Amino acid sequence: MEDSCVSKTQKITYEKGKLKRMLICFFDQEGIVHREFVPPGMTVNADFYCDVLRRLRENVRRKRPQKWQNQKLIIHRDNARAHMSFKVSQFLVKNSMTVVPHPPCSPDLAACDFFLFPKLKLRMKVRRFDTIEEIQEESQWVLYKIPKTDIQGCFQAWQKRWDRCIRAKGEYVEGDGGI
Repeated sequence: MEDSCVSKTQKITYEKGKLKRMLICFFDQEGIVHREFVPPGMTVNADFYCDVLRRLRENVRRKRPQKWQNQKLIIHRDNARAHMSFKVSQFLVKNSMTVVPHPPCSPDLAACDFFLFPKLKLRMKVRRFDTIEEIQEESQWVLYKIPKTDIQGCFQAWQKRWDRCIRAKGEYVEGDGGI
């Protein structure tokens, strides 16, 4: 899984119903590869997600040239409708992007759910934000300040979670079980 990028979409909110912004983030063992906020009022559909993947590819080319050279990008994302569309599947095949399958209803196997977004929330829940721009600025700062060792630990935990899922033959397992 060394060459993988993990993707997840998360809403970052302050005070229910007031300020909201959706964040899409990809990272690998070296750190954040690509992140972007969904524009206000925008729905993440297949067209939008293909555009995100194009920008991800460009960032991999610029930030991870060694991974770009082999032209095989491995990503993990959840099963959101936009991610699973035929158009997105075509884009992935055309661009030699392999997807690690994600079982339905398994947030415990999504690195963003068990690692990245909890780190964001922990840091941001102690602050009061008056504008969307402040939320975005703080989010970016938190993302880029996550130590490389923590991110590498996330990938080790992710592998342990997958191993546990395989041992359970895909059955739901409650709790972390020491992971």
